[in-house]
Amino acid sequence: MELRVLRYFIEVAREGSITGAARTLHISQPTLSKQLKELEAELGCKLFVRGNYNVHLTEEGILLRKRAEDILDMADKTIGEFQSLNDITGGDVRIGCAESWLIHSLADVIKDFRRQYPGLRFHITSGDTRVVVNDLEQGLSDFAVIVEPPDLSKYNYLSLPGGDTWGLLMRTDNPLAQKAVICPEDLQGVPLITSPQSIRADLPRWCGEAADQLNIVGTINLFYNGSVFVREGLGCLLVFDHLADVSPESGLCFRPLSPKLETKMYIIWKKYQVFTPIAERLVDLLKDRFSETGTQFKAT
Repeated sequence: MELRVLRYFIEVAREGSITGAARTLHISQPTLSKQLKELEAELGCKLFVRGNYNVHLTEEGILLRKRAEDILDMADKTIGEFQSLNDITGGDVRIGCAESWLIHSLADVIKDFRRQYPGLRFHITSGDTRVVVNDLEQGLSDFAVIVEPPDLSKYNYLSLPGGDTWGLLMRTDNPLAQKAVICPEDLQGVPLITSPQSIRADLPRWCGEAADQLNIVGTINLFYNGSVFVREGLGCLLVFDHLADVSPESGLCFRPLSPKLETKMYIIWKKYQVFTPIAERLVDLLKDRFSETGTQFKAT
């Protein structure tokens, strides 16, 4: 299975048309059709349902598209790493990040780093811990920024300074908006939206067995979409402070939980990971910067 043919396949899947993909790829339609048929023969299955004017992916084609995108991302990343081995003025660094106000400290480091290495290109992918750790494990990212204590048997890590404070995001016309803090008993029967990660790891820390009695009506893995649902009156969102626009014009407000619930954030990377020169220098700066704030580098 050649990378070139996988790129052809991805382009046809995107275009939904062999003719359109051939035009984009600057190859003839018969050549492209032949390559696709050979790919189907190699895999022993049909990848497309062909119509008069377009094509659609079969179930096998949908699976291959996902695998092909991962393979090509890895190939491109590998090529970029080798191209930058002797280039210490720049290069690509890929970071998977959970949503958090604490990311500002990482952004400050990268801003200072780019003054010294203006050729740095950073690529940020957002997601929950499961998503960003999976990308790290597959080699699609160099670092992950997570909101769960890292697995010390697999990762080295740095703690970002500070912590994220949990609270309830709600519409300003919600009766709970009159309270200064939100206690577990305040949430009885209240429709709540939060992340699967918080249901599993954070809410039990806050209210113990009472977490099982909370009325979770929906889950999210990124904040913004959840805030839209709150604005539309579908529920209240259990989330970190500083993520939402709670200006008077927003129609939303945030109230912290009581007792206080706080979550730390960690930058992790795989043990014995071989970095590109630019990523290695970024690690060194991260260690220096966060050591200055009282946060120590951990390696076991």
